[in-house]
Amino acid sequence: MAVNLPDTHGGDAGAGAAAPGAPVGGRAEARRARRAAEGRRSRSPTNGRRGRRPRPWWIEIPAMAAVGLVVALLIKTCLFQVFTIPSGSMENTLRIGDRVGVNKLAPLTGWKPEPGQPVVFKDPGGWLPPQASDGNPLTDALGSALSFVGLVPPKDDNYLVKRVIATGGQTVQCSGTTLTVDGAQVDEPYLHPGDDSCAGLDFGPVTVPQGHVWVEGDHRSDSADSRYHQRGPGGGAVPVDNVVGPVSAVVWPLGHLDWFGWVGR
Repeated sequence: MAVNLPDTHGGDAGAGAAAPGAPVGGRAEARRARRAAEGRRSRSPTNGRRGRRPRPWWIEIPAMAAVGLVVALLIKTCLFQVFTIPSGSMENTLRIGDRVGVNKLAPLTGWKPEPGQPVVFKDPGGWLPPQASDGNPLTDALGSALSFVGLVPPKDDNYLVKRVIATGGQTVQCSGTTLTVDGAQVDEPYLHPGDDSCAGLDFGPVTVPQGHVWVEGDHRSDSADSRYHQRGPGGGAVPVDNVVGPVSAVVWPLGHLDWFGWVGR
């Protein structure tokens, strides 16, 4: 006749026989408690840091400053650069003293200037007088360094901002109050109040050389743009290679914040 024997093993599989007088499952409970305690120690934020001294401030601060400068340089080189508007040639779209963010990533991703886009470009030659220095070599050097990393706008590199009117191969002309590109009248809602498209200066027809853009200011009567440099290099047109990128936004002052889009419409 079969006899049912009492179970003499602990509740944990493979635990072996319990010691005489020990509660059933006592060893398993003890192992689980040890594992839980070890897990808490491994998750502790101080685990593995005992004995490690914090770095002194004279190392931490220069290291943080170096990282900040590298980040600023990467942003200025590949993403956005800030420029200051020095004149009223783009009013009322851009005002004197505005700081604008220029999208430098666009040219790196295949963007090309198109009519209607405000752009920043480097002086192709003779558009601007030489920039005056304050005569202090220390402040000049500091300004150049901060400008190089993009923390302040460039002040001595002769950059301008205008709106693209026509691109390479297109023919532009202005007569009376009408501006045309390839014979079609250009609608210009951005013009300064009181200005018309020609502002008293008829020209053309002019065919823009390939690889160039024809640019004019929104304040047409107060803008020495492509119209005034037709005897210069490119017949007044600006090489595309001189274009830094489209103006995407006004970032300062706060009362004139504006967004023109990724490619500056």
